Amino acid sequence: MDAKTIKTAVKNILVIEDEGEMCLLLNLILGDKDLQLDHVQNLADAEAFLKNEEPDLILLDNRLPDGFGFDFITWLKKHHPAIKIILISGFDLAAGDSAVAAGADLFLAKPFTRSQLLQSIDSLLN
Repeated sequence: MDAKTIKTAVKNILVIEDEGEMCLLLNLILGDKDLQLDHVQNLADAEAFLKNEEPDLILLDNRLPDGFGFDFITWLKKHHPAIKIILISGFDLAAGDSAVAAGADLFLAKPFTRSQLLQSIDSLLN
């Protein structure tokens, strides 16, 4: 086998985020990485997406139009225990410990740096 036939698997990330600017920022930061990004804007669309797909990681905003990402963690861990979860919040900074206790793998407070995001994703996917 030569080097061209050996390729690492592309990692799939689902972004659950309703703010267009944040989605654009995440695309800019992660777009040049070997990642497949999918986006949904609410928890109902996330559930529908997860019926057909199994991403490696979910970037989950806490405040969404149809509920809190924090409350969705329990459902995710029950139905998709292998998926890694990073809960992102700019409002509920004290929720970090609770999010991890509920099953999130990491918590990122907004605003976060490019380096913090990449390091967090790298630590969970590699």
